[in-house]
Amino acid sequence: MILFFFKRLLQGIPVLFMVATMTFVLLRFLPGGPFDREKTLPPEILRNIEARYHLDESVPEQFIRYLSGVLRGDFGPSYKYTGRDVSDILTDSFPISLQLGSLALMIASFGGVAIGLTAAVRHGSVLDRGLMLLSVAGMSVPSFVLGALLVLSFGLSLGWLPAALWEGPSYAVLPALTLAALPMAYIAQLTRSSVLEVMHLDYVRTARAKGLSERAVRWRHVLRNALLAVVTYLGPLVAVLLTGSFVVEQIFAIPGMGRFFVTAVTNRDYPLVLGATLVYACLIILANIVVDILYAFLDPRIRLDGAR
Repeated sequence: MILFFFKRLLQGIPVLFMVATMTFVLLRFLPGGPFDREKTLPPEILRNIEARYHLDESVPEQFIRYLSGVLRGDFGPSYKYTGRDVSDILTDSFPISLQLGSLALMIASFGGVAIGLTAAVRHGSVLDRGLMLLSVAGMSVPSFVLGALLVLSFGLSLGWLPAALWEGPSYAVLPALTLAALPMAYIAQLTRSSVLEVMHLDYVRTARAKGLSERAVRWRHVLRNALLAVVTYLGPLVAVLLTGSFVVEQIFAIPGMGRFFVTAVTNRDYPLVLGATLVYACLIILANIVVDILYAFLDPRIRLDGAR
């Protein structure tokens, strides 16, 4: 297991290099530059600014300089947030997105599996149709609409929960529900279809024939194998939720990484875009490794290449 983990980590290094290279090249060759939106500057001042950020160097020289900085843990200074390094911005914003994303991931995972399993067990009933209708609604309503409705209902009208900002546990409830709604609905439908498929397999009928209770059959045989499809979806979902959502963070005025990332793209803040992109890539690689390990845990027939 440990050997497999480190082997996959090493395999992720070329992926990170390709992500950094492609992102760097795309940013450098897009029309415009990071200071084009500023008011017209005298040529001397513009040259000084470009020299300060090494933008007067050739693209290969800038790329080598950037990679050497990344290897030292230095992502460089932000072009738009004067006086702040990208590492400081990511250090301040990522824990906030991590807390919000972790809470949303737990709600989406446990809530989606519970809803999907309940609907599958009551297949064809009114409860099944109602839960699936609710999940379709969760997949159909955009997050900015749902977030606004939650703010108006529970934040402003009823006053039960804070409407915005990030100042304590109660402030995380509404944004976490908004962020978790769509993946929870998708997981519910995925769980329901997987459970219905597994319930008609031979080994499940054999387990019932042996005299196992219906509860034991569902938990030991049905749900464990049905979760393989859910785990596959959770791989990329983890990276998306843990790094935050710009829409949700914008609605609730949360200073997370998602807001900084999209703002950096708009402002052509190259170092911040590159730093955030590498964080996204690292999380996706780690999430996929965890998914492969969970595969082997849920289904003993799956062997991890290199595991002992």
